[in-house]
Amino acid sequence: MKQIFDFLRKISGGTLTQKQVDAANQVIATATDSTVADMLGIAIDQMAVSLFGVDLICDFEGKRLVAYDDGVGVWTIGFGTTIYPNGIKVKKGDTCTEAQAKSYMAHDLKKFEQAVNGAVNIPLNQNQFDALVSLAYNIGTGAFNKSTLVKKLNAGDIRGAADQFDVWVNAGGKRMQGLVNRRAKEKEVFLR
Repeated sequence: MKQIFDFLRKISGGTLTQKQVDAANQVIATATDSTVADMLGIAIDQMAVSLFGVDLICDFEGKRLVAYDDGVGVWTIGFGTTIYPNGIKVKKGDTCTEAQAKSYMAHDLKKFEQAVNGAVNIPLNQNQFDALVSLAYNIGTGAFNKSTLVKKLNAGDIRGAADQFDVWVNAGGKRMQGLVNRRAKEKEVFLR
């Protein structure tokens, strides 16, 4: 409820009149929270990656303060950042501080949390969510959203979805042992 009134205050310039509050209360009383949130374009009950999930991603991404080619021609920096928060792509020769790398990752995580929250329409436990964010962080939101893993998960086939982690082990058409290791860990976390 607080999110709704915060949003209404924001779009009205900071304050609400009593008449506006009463009107909002009337709408809210006759609608579900999700209906009101949908009407206002705000999200409620969104999951966020845990500290364990952040550590999982960081362990696999590693920390690089000088941009590097990820092996398939994508310049990457920090903890797997390929596009800076300002929308500019990472390029050869770029450098960052550790604080910047952490800031880039925090920004990136929001995008991947939103992707998982938006694509999955069944309840998840924290481990499942963390594993899915790690996967999306690595394969990208487009591939994640279109994946058979998401289709199986939304159909309630948890085991079938878990087995789909094993599919995402290639980069540039080649099987990569680092991806095999990462997917095995993500799958194990997902099934906890």
